[in-house]
Amino acid sequence: MAATLKDVAQRAGVSIKTVSNVVHGYVHVTDEVRERVQAALAELQYQPNLPARYLRTGRVGVLAFAIPELNNPYYADIGNAIIAAAATRSYTVLIDRTEGERANELLVLDGLRPHLIDGVILSPLVLEPEDLQAHRGQAPLVLLGDHLLDIDVPYDHIANSNVTAARLATTHLVALGRRRIAAIGITLAGGAGGLRRLRGYSEALAEARLPVDSHLIVQVASYNRLEGARAMQQLLALEQPPDAIFCFNDLLALGAMRALHEAGCRIPEDVAVMGFDDIEEARFAMPSLTTIAPDKQQIGELTVSFLLGRIEGMRTGPPERVEVPFRLIVRESTGGVTRIGGEITRG
Repeated sequence: MAATLKDVAQRAGVSIKTVSNVVHGYVHVTDEVRERVQAALAELQYQPNLPARYLRTGRVGVLAFAIPELNNPYYADIGNAIIAAAATRSYTVLIDRTEGERANELLVLDGLRPHLIDGVILSPLVLEPEDLQAHRGQAPLVLLGDHLLDIDVPYDHIANSNVTAARLATTHLVALGRRRIAAIGITLAGGAGGLRRLRGYSEALAEARLPVDSHLIVQVASYNRLEGARAMQQLLALEQPPDAIFCFNDLLALGAMRALHEAGCRIPEDVAVMGFDDIEEARFAMPSLTTIAPDKQQIGELTVSFLLGRIEGMRTGPPERVEVPFRLIVRESTGGVTRIGGEITRG
């Protein structure tokens, strides 16, 4: 027979209400009690009764997470963080792919049905502000990423600290004595995240009194390894190639490193390489990749907390915009030392 909240309460030595508070992620529970209840939930293999929950609350315990693509490890990492955060509150997460197309992003907004899903986490690339205004009154929504971050939309918004992080990444390359620092990652569509990272890059060069050379800024069609390799080949063909590269994500950086290897260039002696995202592959690349590591766990926790707060009526104030912290992880591609057990980290 399936365990009930009453069974869990008896095992943990607390009230049913306290168990319910832990299951739903409410903050007014002490850490000691929360750990005791979570242990009891695990021991009894408690599973929420979703049909009963819907009849009682009008909610089904399911969230949707809509992302542009599935083959980018960054989105997989964020998805894992969101799924873990939702699971502690007894919610399931469904994943949808939009391919960064407006029609698909609109389907995410317009295709929701209250009896199938309780709320949406959306990482948009092309939606217009009026699209979100028209969505008001439907399922609760939290936005991820930089798109629409500077525009007044009626939803909570979680983003990376792209300007500050890109400034730190570029400053790190300047501190190595590099003076021709290229940037790979402005997209043909002018994505907001890339523009913010370009801004941080440009600010760091200005602070170092280095010129922003348009020949060292390369556009890409998408953020993947092949585009990184193509961009690096273009830079190596310059009369004065760069001595450092700031790639706007790790996949671009990994492609750039491959092109450098094929051209006989040494990393970091000839060209230092910097990435962004801290995907797992960055740590195990040869050489290992220096990168910016956003706090993905905090992204997952904040996103789920904000969304469930709206769903359950605990958050009723105006929407919030939060930029999560990050770390600079120095690895071999800029002269650091990498061991499987750890690496140099700079906040």
